[in-house]
Amino acid sequence: MAALGDFIGRRFDVAVIGGGIIGAGIARDAALRGLSVCLVEQRDFASGTTAGSSRLIHGGLRYLEMLDFGLVRMDLRERETLLRIAPHLVKPLEFLIPFYHRSLFHRAKLHAGMLLYDVLSYDKSLPRYRALGPSETAAAEPALKREGLQGAVSYYDAQVESPERLAIENLVDAARHGAATRNYVAATGALIDADSVAGIRVRDTETGEEGELRARVTVNASGPWFDRVAQRMDPNTPPRIRTTKGVHLACPPLTRRAVVFFSPLDGRLFFAIPLRDFGWISTTDTDFTDDPGTASATTEDVEYLLRSTREFVPSVAESPVLWTNAGVRALVMQEGRESDVSRSHRIDSSPGLVSVLGGKITGYRSIAEEAVDAVCAQLKCAAKCRTAIELLPGAKTEPPPDVAGLVRRAVSEEWCGHLDDFLLRRTALGFSADQGAPYIAEAARAMTEALGWSVARKEAEIARYQVYLDATRACATGSVAS
Repeated sequence: MAALGDFIGRRFDVAVIGGGIIGAGIARDAALRGLSVCLVEQRDFASGTTAGSSRLIHGGLRYLEMLDFGLVRMDLRERETLLRIAPHLVKPLEFLIPFYHRSLFHRAKLHAGMLLYDVLSYDKSLPRYRALGPSETAAAEPALKREGLQGAVSYYDAQVESPERLAIENLVDAARHGAATRNYVAATGALIDADSVAGIRVRDTETGEEGELRARVTVNASGPWFDRVAQRMDPNTPPRIRTTKGVHLACPPLTRRAVVFFSPLDGRLFFAIPLRDFGWISTTDTDFTDDPGTASATTEDVEYLLRSTREFVPSVAESPVLWTNAGVRALVMQEGRESDVSRSHRIDSSPGLVSVLGGKITGYRSIAEEAVDAVCAQLKCAAKCRTAIELLPGAKTEPPPDVAGLVRRAVSEEWCGHLDDFLLRRTALGFSADQGAPYIAEAARAMTEALGWSVARKEAEIARYQVYLDATRACATGSVAS
């Protein structure tokens, strides 16, 4: 891994704080426009909200009911863009919305919503929605409870099995166009010149090395850490985001297709999704004010999702929870029930600073474009965005098929310094029913060779991954191979 000192003292056009999907997208966009870019992330890239997402690329049907047509249209457009520039990562996914004991008015309302969804995605490559009768629905999805089943609608959105990989490839492309990117480096404060932000103070979280990064414009894209970072830069900054926790359950396969349900407990929308070799129940939405890095599932979270799912998929009662996943959303500050808060983002600009508040993975590229437009406005730069037409690196080349080859690529090209970085975020080996158990020893050996680890360091890295496994299995109800 490159030392922090490699870019301390340099002056950049843009300094980006935050290495999640939106920060990564900003770094790529800015670098492709010819700007000099540095990006810092206090933990590993894509290890926060990006890793704790539902792993869907979708317009958000429920935002139609909130009359947020602009958000839905942007995300549907971006869904098509991602299917085009990252076909190796973003795949079409069929969804069913079954009807149980619903009035004719309710069913007509949903059909009208689906028609509008199709209209708003007028430029899509995916199939249009269609209606299914009760017998056709039962045949399409045998796991569904038959009692009270009135039929369903079928429509398509998309899935990204590894949003972490999506972020990494944005960073790889940014680096190939000259960007300097560092993980495990925290922004600790702002440099101020004549009432304008002129860069950031940084600290390597593993070595303690400190320094200053000079930049003409700084972008705060730190997601749920936004207020914490903003207050380090200016202690008088008021809170501007609301953070909510989403929990996901990994179970043995439950359904053949992605299925949309409405919880009988509170009416919230949630999903049962086939994902790799397991079933994925997603998600909760509860306020969370602690450090986003400490978010994890509770017994109450798990029980809520299981009780909600049992109403429609009875077999989940006998299905173990293999492990859990949790992430924290950053929402623009708004009162009301958590799930009713808008998912729309906001870009703020002040001298030397651009702030990115809120945003979803689906729209990350468009949000990044808007943020870099704001940067360019301050820099008087006329360069145009190219990220909607330029393929991501993995769409152009095949990855090495063996673990050792993947490790070598991850270490040499992708800033991989820990075993969990590799298993969870440079590959999706750890995002499986067994959480990568068959690959731990082989990957640790390959990383030891690539990075020159001692035997003690290798054992410490395996222990570090075990800590992660223990945390995700704390609410498990079934055994996982280890």
